[in-house]
Amino acid sequence: MRKFVQHSLLLALASPIMAFAQSTEPVDQAVINRIRKEGLENSKVMDIVFNLTDMSGPRLANSPGYSRAANYAINTLKSFGVEKAELDAWGEFGKGWELEKSYMAMTAPYYRPIMIYPKTWTAGNKKMQSAEVLVISAKDSADLMKYSGQLKGKVIMMDQLVTYKHSFKADAVRYTDEELAKMEAATMAPPRPVDTAAQRRQMQAMQQQRGGGAARMMAILKEMAKAEGAVALLSSGGPRSHDGTVFAQGGGAYKGTDPENFLDIAVGIEDFNSILRIAKTGTPVKLDVDVKTKFHTKDLQGYNVIGEIPGTDPVLKNEIVMIGAHLDSWQAGTGATDNASGSAVMMEVMRILKALNISTKRTIRIGLWSAEEQGLWGSRGYVKKTFADPADMKLLPEHEKLSGYFNIDNGTGKIRGIYLQGNEACRNIFKAWLMPFKDLGAHAVTINNTGGTDHQSFDGVGLPGFQFIQDPIEYDTRTHHSNMDVYDHLIADDLKQMATIVASFVYHTAQRDAKLPRKPLPAARPAVRR
Repeated sequence: MRKFVQHSLLLALASPIMAFAQSTEPVDQAVINRIRKEGLENSKVMDIVFNLTDMSGPRLANSPGYSRAANYAINTLKSFGVEKAELDAWGEFGKGWELEKSYMAMTAPYYRPIMIYPKTWTAGNKKMQSAEVLVISAKDSADLMKYSGQLKGKVIMMDQLVTYKHSFKADAVRYTDEELAKMEAATMAPPRPVDTAAQRRQMQAMQQQRGGGAARMMAILKEMAKAEGAVALLSSGGPRSHDGTVFAQGGGAYKGTDPENFLDIAVGIEDFNSILRIAKTGTPVKLDVDVKTKFHTKDLQGYNVIGEIPGTDPVLKNEIVMIGAHLDSWQAGTGATDNASGSAVMMEVMRILKALNISTKRTIRIGLWSAEEQGLWGSRGYVKKTFADPADMKLLPEHEKLSGYFNIDNGTGKIRGIYLQGNEACRNIFKAWLMPFKDLGAHAVTINNTGGTDHQSFDGVGLPGFQFIQDPIEYDTRTHHSNMDVYDHLIADDLKQMATIVASFVYHTAQRDAKLPRKPLPAARPAVRR
């Protein structure tokens, strides 16, 4: 009796918001049930992500690891029945880079192995060298000149002790109901600059041009070290690089015409601080260093992976629903949460739709992007040649045909909802589509924008581009751009949930009578330059 009463209440007392959403946006529960069963009970997502991580290795743009992952993705998508799965050139990227050997140990005043992660696009030292540590203590660029002529054969490090701070909070967290409610209650905020890797680099470049700041001083120090024949620069990896986790990213330029940069090595703050404290007592500290890196310059083009499932409606099959995630990663780990997880989820979405033999009115297309970590270059290049160049906003024919783009790129955490990216007209549509997944924890729809990933390339030319809200887990505290970004930090049930929800969103977008609503077209803006 109690179960019957609850069911009756659910039907009779549904909230006005639910009733409005359901009455204005159809939801195919029969198809959702099939998608849920396939996605949650017959998932292949962990096998896919294993091949993208452990089997492919780090996937730096234009590296052999990226090529291994891209070729695996193409062959696997084809095995699912996805048509036209292929590499798609988007424009010139630059040099590939890979690490072939990496060893460092302190040999004096006693022996201790040191865990190191050379930064990308820096040259190795090519052979084993024993080098004494030289501590650089300088207030500004001019102050560096007192070390001129002293750098040959040295491992140099800045006199910058990094304070270790104990954490009394769990690394991994999920959004609370209160936090999600706050997101849903948000109102449209004034526009603000988008936080992307490209804009951060532009800011650093401007600081260097003004002749000030730590970046300028470090650039001068590296040039001095390279010219004088120093062995390497030792970097702390930042205050988050502790407890065995080391955050390591780029240390050099990657354009085809850029020279090789001086070897820059990231270490955890415990090792960095220990070496620094010993050296500052006047006790000689010696390190054995053997780092070998390789640059790949034969093909400077950047490549995405593109594949599609053709639509079946005589008219609407020419329209497109896109899903995507970036396939590239940094070098310290295997890019499991950033972003093999997203790539695997999107490949699993394509598998689910083909496994269920679901026909859709519109064509469904997947994009696995390269060079996201350098500034969304892969997706920007694809959008520029396919839809529109944001520099002039001259729309290409495909611009009118895209219904929407959905992106995954915030780690292993399950979907809790979706960011509207300021597109209020989609609120009730997405509310209706999330309703069948409330039992899986997904229900929040927020007007908020979120930045730093590939949906912005689409949004930037006036196309409906969306990123899902995901539980943070330990993305910012432990795995993002670190040596801990590996397969073991993935949560299988969360990835299954993600693929199931995205598959449903894709299906319903492909079946709508009309394309998803759009925001007004943005004004043309100057191209972002590397």
